[in-house]
Amino acid sequence: MLGTSNRNIIFSVFVNHSVENNQSEIKHQLNRSQSDFLQPLREWLDSFDIQNQKLAKFIAKLIPAQCPFERDIILFGRKIAHIPPMCKLNPLYDQFVGLRFRALCYLVDQCGEDIQYYC
Repeated sequence: MLGTSNRNIIFSVFVNHSVENNQSEIKHQLNRSQSDFLQPLREWLDSFDIQNQKLAKFIAKLIPAQCPFERDIILFGRKIAHIPPMCKLNPLYDQFVGLRFRALCYLVDQCGEDIQYYC
């Protein structure tokens, strides 16, 4: 068994006098740093302009219309479990859905194509 000591550790720079304020500040900093990490990629995906028919078709085929992981598990005709859509766990989910939507809009508006094949 490891021996422990009851010595006080002082972090004068990081520790706030209020434990609750300190914990909430740490959580806020972690959330901010995680969101800031992907923010440039989010902005790039949101500002990506589609001006090519081949690229629009490629994006529409590449990004699925619905989550491919969502499943109902049926045994002897009865639903015994449901696997939820895990795509929403992707931090860039909204940007990919928006990109697919812009690609489909480009195909309809600019190219006059029927997008029923992609849905």
